Order: sequence, then structure tokens, then C-alpha cells
Amino acid sequence: MTASTTTGPAPLVVGLGGTLRANSSTERALRYCLASVERQGGRTRLFAAEDLDLPMYAPHELERTPRALELVGALREADAVVVGSPGYHGAVSGLVKNALDYIEDLRDSPRVYLDNTPWGCISCAYGWQAAVGTLGQLRSIGHALRAWPTPLGVAINSADRIWGADGELVDDSVRNQLDMLATQVLTFARAAWETA
Repeated sequence: MTASTTTGPAPLVVGLGGTLRANSSTERALRYCLASVERQGGRTRLFAAEDLDLPMYAPHELERTPRALELVGALREADAVVVGSPGYHGAVSGLVKNALDYIEDLRDSPRVYLDNTPWGCISCAYGWQAAVGTLGQLRSIGHALRAWPTPLGVAINSADRIWGADGELVDDSVRNQLDMLATQVLTFARAAWETA
């Protein structure tokens, strides 16, 4: 998990996603987007890799692991959320879906689920079909959680050369899209603050 480098009142953007393999393409894209949020004055928290290694969500089981409690607590406080998933067989990964299922624990919160929360989406897959299909699923999940998916969602075709040998983002188009996603998430989070 990363903590913010920004202090004082600023929107908190929670990033969630990736795979159990640390530094996966999806996690790198999420990290880049959250770094862009911080460059634009937001605060961030990232839940990726082992942070998402949670028991299968069971609504009837009231006990939660410390990791699950930390995730749900951060989502409760989030002013915006960015979710990234690999496209496994054309769909959201089970790891990410299970983590998102824990949002059910927010059903009785003052802000039910993620009501009126900006929701950014990133998908990575080895091919456009799975990347675009997964992106659509992430947007639908956001709607079901009463969140507001941003106009831009970022689908990344990992078959293209997106990352350099050192792990740096080398694709200008993807960089620009992730920066724009960060801008939209922050803009909508700040607008929600002004109308609250």
C-alpha cells in the first residue's frame, strides 16, 4: 500500500487491482494513475497484489480479516476509486471481483456502497477484445455500486510495447489516457466536495 505524499485537505483516491504477481501490468498502470493523482494534488492509497489476497467474500460471515477491514475502511473514506483488472478470458479477474464484493459491507453506511463516488476503470489484457470487454464490466460494476464511472476508461493492450525494460511507461497514448483519467477522477471528486 502507498500513502499519499500530499498533506492537508485533498480528495482521497483509492486504487484497487492488479494480480497476485507484484508489479503486474495492471498494477503498474494503477500506480502510474495514482502518481498522476498525487501530482495534481490528490491523496492516494493503493491495494494491490497481496493486499487483495482475501478470503472469498461471504455476506453471512460477519468476521473479517485485518486486510479486509483495512480495504473496506479505505473505501468508506474514499472520495474517488480507481479499479484496475487484468482481462482473464475476457472478464474481470476473480481476485479483483472478490475484493469488490467486500463493498457489500458498506450497504448500511451513511453513504450506501459508493453512492455518488467517481469511479475510474483500467483494464489490461493481451489483446483488445479482452481489454475492452473487461473495461465494460468494470464500468457496469461501478454503476451497480451507485458510483459514477468517469467518461474515460483506459483499456490497455499488453501485446503492444507499453512498458520499457526498466518497467517505465513508454507508450505516450497510454500515458496521456492515464493522466486524463486521474484528472477526471479528481475533478469529479472536488466537484462533489463543493456540492456537499
